[in-house]
Amino acid sequence: MNEDDKLGIYHLIEKELNSSDKILKPDFTQKTGRELLAFYLQSKFKQVLAYDNKAAQPIFKEIKHDFIQKFSTRLIQNPSKRIMIGITGESASGKTTICKTISEVIKKFNMPVTILTTDNYFNDISGLIKIYGSFDALRDSGYDVDSPNSFQLDILREDLEKISKGEDIKTPEYLLNGTGVSVPNAKLVNSNKIIIVEGMASMYGDNKDIYDVKIYVETDPELRKDWFLKRACAERNQDLDNAKKHWEYILGAGERYVKPYRADADIIINGNTNLAYFSQILEYIHTITNNFEE
Repeated sequence: MNEDDKLGIYHLIEKELNSSDKILKPDFTQKTGRELLAFYLQSKFKQVLAYDNKAAQPIFKEIKHDFIQKFSTRLIQNPSKRIMIGITGESASGKTTICKTISEVIKKFNMPVTILTTDNYFNDISGLIKIYGSFDALRDSGYDVDSPNSFQLDILREDLEKISKGEDIKTPEYLLNGTGVSVPNAKLVNSNKIIIVEGMASMYGDNKDIYDVKIYVETDPELRKDWFLKRACAERNQDLDNAKKHWEYILGAGERYVKPYRADADIIINGNTNLAYFSQILEYIHTITNNFEE
């Protein structure tokens, strides 16, 4: 993390906390209060973007011109609804790590958050693996592992609808042990105020329409390759040659199935960014959006 960036953020947070120019805390139960908050959030978020744009390695690569206005309007019209955040990106782009960072910052400020990974919605392919002898042999036969057809998208959609309305759900669990087994209704996932849904399948089909915020993580391919090979060998016990073979597959799959959703994203995040800086930016956003005069 660039030291100037770090000191700059701390300075901005301290300045905000000590500012005498604060607005009275709006009455969020009233539409006028929510409208005031929306206007305030828009101006403050623009400050964040202006600051980040000057950083050595900015977090925000692109933001849709109408996103802030649309999100503010949603908060005004339906404040009780869960805030649904979808995060996608090609394999090994850093989606899971970024989600963990967001979650840690949100929990630090005692805000309830749920993270749901769409990797658990892979189809059960245990029967096919038994026929072909191994996951790698199945892949080499032409089975398209990352295709939308390889996910239980109907169940995912039902679960997203339920959790967005405040219902707790039980998701499948896909076992990462090479067996291809998917256990139905295996993981209890509570519905909190903020729901983060991550994974390449998060935007597949019409699932993208359920999110209030759609984020695409874009990372340098060479960095992704390095992360992928290390994870494959260290965490999933793959040999290096097979890991390289699978990398070539996911490069093509990412281009076909994931990259097209970049155009639908509200925010493009730089996956190369330093996570310490990212965490500080999130803390700054929390400060400026919760620092009212009582």
